[in-house]
Amino acid sequence: MKSNLNFDFKDKIVLVFGGSRGIGKEVCKQFKNSGADVYCISRTNIDVRGVKQINCDISQEQEVNQVFERFKSIDYVINVAGTNLCETIENIPTKEWDRLMDINLKSFFIICKKSVSMMKTQKHGRIINVSSIAGRHKSVVSGTHYTSSKYGIIGLTKQLAHEVSKYNILVNCVCPSQTRTEMLEQSMTKKQIQDLEKSIPIGRISETIEQALPILFLCSDASSYITGSCIDINGGQY
Repeated sequence: MKSNLNFDFKDKIVLVFGGSRGIGKEVCKQFKNSGADVYCISRTNIDVRGVKQINCDISQEQEVNQVFERFKSIDYVINVAGTNLCETIENIPTKEWDRLMDINLKSFFIICKKSVSMMKTQKHGRIINVSSIAGRHKSVVSGTHYTSSKYGIIGLTKQLAHEVSKYNILVNCVCPSQTRTEMLEQSMTKKQIQDLEKSIPIGRISETIEQALPILFLCSDASSYITGSCIDINGGQY
């Protein structure tokens, strides 16, 4: 899918946490195409030309701190990283609940905290948190731990925006629906995907570029009066 949009992020520094696959990888690609200096922060390496790799386990606070120590300034921080598990509540041990929350929610808190500390000093910045349609309604396949973490990201976004907007730091959230990524293929069968597409008003599952470009919009000058918002990118699903 091609785009007729032309963003200009020349000389802007972008950190994409969870940028090596899926939506995050597409975000890295689109920012790079728009002239930004892009860093993929993840455990696995990205294969997009020109995007710099920093290896990090986001569930480990010290590793996240070490990432931020590399930079004197940051313009945009994109939180895409996460994991997905498809278990009913009776099959979710407390330990597994804690592990998923560490990856999907606690890491966002730590990254946001470090981002705000730096952005306050420079008096500008954008933070975009990626939640999910599951954080708005429910998930058709994922467990209560996953859905709870995605609801939590929305609350984190709204409260943080309230606290830091006066410092010219804008914090927003996007809520993608099912998107053609490796995670989707691991979570749903072909039959489940086909059945889902029949229920989507637009009639198909999203492509990664359709999730990435709204994130770039939220970092652009066109969104200078938007903060604390959650944008649903779900093909009309409710």
